[in-house]
Amino acid sequence: MGKITLVTGGARSGKSTFAEKKAKEKSKVAYIATSVSFDEGMAHRIKKHRQQRPSDWFTIEAYKDFAKYNHMPDLIDCDLLLVDCLTIMISNLMFYSGLDFDECSPEEVDALEEEIKREIDSLLNLAADKEMIIVSNELGMGLVPSYKMGSYFRDIAGRMNQYIAQRAEEVYFVVSGIEIKIK
Repeated sequence: MGKITLVTGGARSGKSTFAEKKAKEKSKVAYIATSVSFDEGMAHRIKKHRQQRPSDWFTIEAYKDFAKYNHMPDLIDCDLLLVDCLTIMISNLMFYSGLDFDECSPEEVDALEEEIKREIDSLLNLAADKEMIIVSNELGMGLVPSYKMGSYFRDIAGRMNQYIAQRAEEVYFVVSGIEIKIK
């Protein structure tokens, strides 16, 4: 496995800006955007992210099925993969899973979490011999969600952040645009 760097922090903390700054230190970057344009607000956010990325970065817009990208020449030739963002990937996997989180069993949620972990492993496999920067929201410092899907999301995202952080060589926490190296 290549070098993994996790960049975490709250919403609008400057995580993506910091991660992109680090990525610009490399000559060939592949960017994996995990957002899905499901409404006008998200479409606007995606547009802004596209505009701020360098035009020479190879971009994949996907939140699952990463194995199919293993043989893409632009991905093979890159020095670094930047993934933005893990929590959006998890929310998409949960939302499009078809589960009714108000009615499903804890075992069904556990099975979904295992599927999410497999997707994350597939994502990590893309960087077998490359550097990878993963952006993810830190969700454990806020309020406990009052609805089941939000609570499940917070728990799964927290465990997946831990999973990535254990494998990462470097972990940064970003607050108000200031990065703090915590590992």
